[in-house]
Amino acid sequence: PAGTKTQRSPTMSESKKKVRAQLTPMENLLVGAVGGTLETTIQMPLLTLKFATQEGRPLPKRLPEWYRGLGIQAGTLAPITAFQVMVNGLIEKAVTGGSRNLTDLETIGCAMVAGGTSATLYGPVDLIMIQQQKRQLGVLDTVKYITNKFGVVNGIFRGFWSTVVRESIYTGGYLGMAPVLTKTLCNSDIEMFKGKEYASGLFGSTIAGVIAAVLTHPADTSKTCMQADLEQKTYPTARAAFFDHLNNKGVTSLYKGGLARTTRLCGAFFIVSTLREKVIQYKTDNVDTSS
Repeated sequence: PAGTKTQRSPTMSESKKKVRAQLTPMENLLVGAVGGTLETTIQMPLLTLKFATQEGRPLPKRLPEWYRGLGIQAGTLAPITAFQVMVNGLIEKAVTGGSRNLTDLETIGCAMVAGGTSATLYGPVDLIMIQQQKRQLGVLDTVKYITNKFGVVNGIFRGFWSTVVRESIYTGGYLGMAPVLTKTLCNSDIEMFKGKEYASGLFGSTIAGVIAAVLTHPADTSKTCMQADLEQKTYPTARAAFFDHLNNKGVTSLYKGGLARTTRLCGAFFIVSTLREKVIQYKTDNVDTSS
């Protein structure tokens, strides 16, 4: 009939002009948990390759060995990613009051703060997985070994501040830079990206992933070496590991395992940021439709 209009979902270009829906803490938790589990399961061999390359130990020879530590990594990375996404959402709401959209700078800043807070969880997770792979022990036996011999502060939380640096930049990448670049590309006049959310998301996540990897990999390498050396025979601190690599092995040694980690970051950024964006768009459409 004349005068009726067919409803359609707004494009990213159109939705940026109105106030986007903000996810509840529970919605953010679910998005982070699903995204974290999915990307870790898909990319676990890249994590194993990174750790083995950084520590200088032989690569696994059997397929199951590439997935050793998947249980703790996926089982704890899902809550960590969920925590990062939830805290990011709470900070976003505090900054905007829920009444306006974030600026690009605010988007990145909120994500970096959320990432820094997650080091209290992520540092121990990395250390336990590194020691589990190194000592060929189960999760509980690994935790028991670390706490009994080295304690909590010098054992479980070894490498904490390096993890803060890494996670601030990492989370600023997948919850900040990747969405900002994706939006910019999708709303641009570049033919291959204009109005194409997945193409823009893939390219934007790749750029953000590479930048984050380059900025954080020296800290990650230093942290990994420090956490692998609980006895402190070679690397008593992350700073000592950093300068040992820089002075004796050259700057390229700080990027050992860099290709594997960069590839993993790009994939993680695309999976998690795309999932969260789709959920936000769905909720925005529902709010607009019901209002």
